Amino acid sequence: KDEMDRITLIHGDFRTMKEALNRLGITKVDGVMMDLGVSSPQFDDPSRGFSYRYDARLDMRMDQSQSKDAWQVVNTYSEQELTRILHTYGEERYASSIARMIVKERAEHPVDTTLQLVDIIRRALPAREVNRKGHPAKKTFQALRIEVNGELEALQQGLSEAADLLALHGRLAVITFQSLEDRIVKDYFRDLTSVPYVAPKLPIPESEIEQASFALVTRKPVTADEEELNENHRAHSAKLRAIERTKEAEK
Repeated sequence: KDEMDRITLIHGDFRTMKEALNRLGITKVDGVMMDLGVSSPQFDDPSRGFSYRYDARLDMRMDQSQSKDAWQVVNTYSEQELTRILHTYGEERYASSIARMIVKERAEHPVDTTLQLVDIIRRALPAREVNRKGHPAKKTFQALRIEVNGELEALQQGLSEAADLLALHGRLAVITFQSLEDRIVKDYFRDLTSVPYVAPKLPIPESEIEQASFALVTRKPVTADEEELNENHRAHSAKLRAIERTKEAEK
C-alpha cells in the first residue's frame, strides 16, 4: 500500500493543531513531532528571501498566503520596534546601530532586497564584527524571520496544544535550532514534569501527594552525532527534547 495513503497533509500552524485534528475527528494522539524553524527547501529557494547569501525580495514568509513579510517589517516598523526585534529575537549586540542605519537608508529609498539589507548591516557594524567568523547578517535575518512568522508565540501555543492532545504514554518530541526556541521548550517541559514541593516530614499519605502528568524522556537534549553531521551540516545546532504523558488528563 502506498505510504501516502496513510498521510493527511494539513496547511496550518502548530498553534492550530488541536482545532485542525478535531475537525478530522481526532481528539487524542500517541505522538507529536515538532520540527521547528525553516525547512531546507525554503532556505535553498532564493526567491523566498530567507537567505543572506542570495539576492531576492525581502519576504521570509513560511506561509505565503499571509500578508506580513520582511519587506513590511524593515520598511514600516519604527526604529524602536526594529531595535527590540533584533535584540530580543536575534540576540544582536548591535541592534540599535542596525535599526538606526535601516531607518536612515529607507528615508532615501525602500530597502527591497536581501543583499541591500546585508549591505546596510555591514555598514552598521564595527569592522571587527564584520570580520568575525560567521555571517554578520545571521542574527538580523533570524530576528526578522521570527517576527514575520510569529514563531515563538506559535511555539508556545503549539506546545500547549500538543501536550493536551497526548493520550496516556503518548510522547511529544521537539527539535529546536536556536537558543530562544530551546529555552522555551526546556522551560515548558520542566514545568510539565514538576510538582509543587512537599516537605518530606509532613504527614501526608503518598497517595495524596500530587504527581506530575508528564515525565522527561530526555534528561539532556539529544544532538546529532558525527555521522549525521557529515551528511547534514545543518543539524549542528539541532537539539531534540521529549516528554511522555504518564497520567491520564483530568476531565
